[in-house]
Amino acid sequence: MKDRLHGAAAVAAVVGAVGSVALTLYAGRTNNLPFLMILMSGWVLAPFMGYALASRYTSSWSASTRAVLDGVIVFVAVTSLVVYARDVLKPPASKPAAVFVAVPIGAWLLMLIAVPLTALISRRRSRSVQTP
Repeated sequence: MKDRLHGAAAVAAVVGAVGSVALTLYAGRTNNLPFLMILMSGWVLAPFMGYALASRYTSSWSASTRAVLDGVIVFVAVTSLVVYARDVLKPPASKPAAVFVAVPIGAWLLMLIAVPLTALISRRRSRSVQTP
């Protein structure tokens, strides 16, 4: 089961990253500032790169912590694509870039809260099981 979740998370991360960058570039297609588009694409890509980096170091983590990281990235990938697609497909708003700034912040916060919290809970449970 954990291998399937990890595989699904890896696929979701790649699809989410490529789709998010593509939607970012599509949303900014009328922008005449290519450097800004490169920066925005990097910003949108950052949570997925963070997942890729974190997943390289998960071998020493508990199974529950790895599962939470994988679950979070699946959630982030799906949510990012839905939010970005909705923003691209709806009529232009007064602040179209706000979504592309806010979603990566939310993704980082989710990862930076959920994963350490799960690790802490897992560590406490393993200590209570070991102590008679």
